[in-house]
Amino acid sequence: MASLLDALRQKSVIDCDTLDSEVAKSLGPFVDCTSNQAIAFFELTKLSAGGAGLHNESLIRESIYESISDLNEIRGQVPLNEFVVEVMMVKLQLLVAPHITGYVHVQTNPKLSYSQDGMVKNAERIIAIFRELSPDFDVKRICIKVPATWDGLCACRILEANGIATLATTMFCMEQAALASDANCTYIAPYINELKVHFETGYTDHNKAFSFCREAQAYYNANNYRTRVLAASLTSVDEVLQLAGVNHITISPILLHALSRLGASKAGKQLGQYFADEIPPESLDSKKYAGILQNESSWKLAFTRSGFGISEGKIIQAINYFSDFQDKLEGLAGRYTT
Repeated sequence: MASLLDALRQKSVIDCDTLDSEVAKSLGPFVDCTSNQAIAFFELTKLSAGGAGLHNESLIRESIYESISDLNEIRGQVPLNEFVVEVMMVKLQLLVAPHITGYVHVQTNPKLSYSQDGMVKNAERIIAIFRELSPDFDVKRICIKVPATWDGLCACRILEANGIATLATTMFCMEQAALASDANCTYIAPYINELKVHFETGYTDHNKAFSFCREAQAYYNANNYRTRVLAASLTSVDEVLQLAGVNHITISPILLHALSRLGASKAGKQLGQYFADEIPPESLDSKKYAGILQNESSWKLAFTRSGFGISEGKIIQAINYFSDFQDKLEGLAGRYTT
């Protein structure tokens, strides 16, 4: 019997939002595999089946050993634990890669969110780690996730020009979306819910980004931009279903399991209708954003004023959460290096 997940695949490309290779293997087919520092931390701190240690302890130890041996030249002056985090995330994606057909996504260090040069070098280092760990892996399948700050989107422009696919993440408004397409990003990842909903029990985002997703996709289509919308940060099956028709949806294991257990008949006849609705033509005119795309000060002010500060507040929150998980990952690596 066809599942609700099968029905959804008829409307949008489905990606897995996890670094658990068993999920990618058992619930596929998936195209891309997305990840971030929080996802990596939770995967790396899973207990083994018997509860006597971490499930991925050998991967952690291997990452440390290779960081100070085979990969030491790539590391350069990067602090060891920081570099080990990058190696661990690459290793986890290499385990997932055989079970998907598209990109593996690795997020840059969130502490570099306001350093264009830092993010470019970080991305190039991630590519180099893939090359060293798996020489036969097609590096064109790597997509680098970069926070959608001004500096991050400028880094995306450089990376895309150098043939490296990028995803502008922590995306909350059209000012970010317009700059991302101008930078030629492969994807943007609008967060339907601000990151806080995943870490504070009972918290609800009252400014969900459904309309933003729809407007961004229509804007890209109307202006023949290559950038595609990859919706993220979902909390329920109903939210996933409302997104049917968006280019890509990345879905967590909990929601993937729920969708796979429900019959396709639960989809209803209106599945995909939300993204089929027309957008006012004035919202799709690229000239609307022309004055801010090449001017840092103008863009930053427009971003600050988006939603009277809501969009900027959400990205600041996201960078804080991801930076905290970066610290936790470095701490995890440190437990095995001391």
